[in-house]
Amino acid sequence: MDVYRFQDEKSDKFWRIEYAEKDLVVNYGKTGTTGRYQLKVSDSPEACEKEAKKLIAAKVKKGYIAYPEFDPDSQFYIDDDETGPHPLTSHPKFRAHFTADLYYDCFDEEAPFGSDEGADTLMQITDDIRKNKDFDFAGFPQKMVEKYWDGIWLPPEDISRPAVEQLAKKYGNDMTNSDIATYATAFAQIKITGRVDAGLRQMALQFLRRMEIAVVVLRWHDGPSEVIARMITDLEAFPAD
Repeated sequence: MDVYRFQDEKSDKFWRIEYAEKDLVVNYGKTGTTGRYQLKVSDSPEACEKEAKKLIAAKVKKGYIAYPEFDPDSQFYIDDDETGPHPLTSHPKFRAHFTADLYYDCFDEEAPFGSDEGADTLMQITDDIRKNKDFDFAGFPQKMVEKYWDGIWLPPEDISRPAVEQLAKKYGNDMTNSDIATYATAFAQIKITGRVDAGLRQMALQFLRRMEIAVVVLRWHDGPSEVIARMITDLEAFPAD
């Protein structure tokens, strides 16, 4: 990761670049802000490195200087709208801990951001956090279900199979929407900020355990979901605040 800063009497801005294999991301904007993210894919690792060096040289020529004070851990990480979830647009702590491909999967219905509901949750959080850096992650899942989806918020008071079967019959998608919005929010907080509220993590684990039963009850699977089991294990192992 290379970070540069430009200052004059009119502006103060940063520019950060990071690349791995064939992928390259640049993050830029006013110093002290989240800035914008742009992901580029090259034909080969060699071409990617060449492009990175070219971009760095161009910035240095314009007067940008090394910015060692930049703290990557305190930065918010936001996906490129054109490409969606990606390791290079995720917090370093998220990348290091959540290593399975499912955390960047845009198609698996059970992955954090693979379903329409999970993707919408991440997108809405991204939009809201740009406006308010003190965004309330813990309270967001209920807001997502009730305000943005006009649904019914169903906390998991009883996650026995009979209780889940009853909820599924009575409330249909409201139950799974509550589950997905909650665990997607927990993973989104880690992905963007590198941390998770203790209360949100505990809540997400409960919703994941209900979802683990729901996918069988709703016949999404003949047996247990490996994706949900992996998410539970990984989230349990991630330290909360």
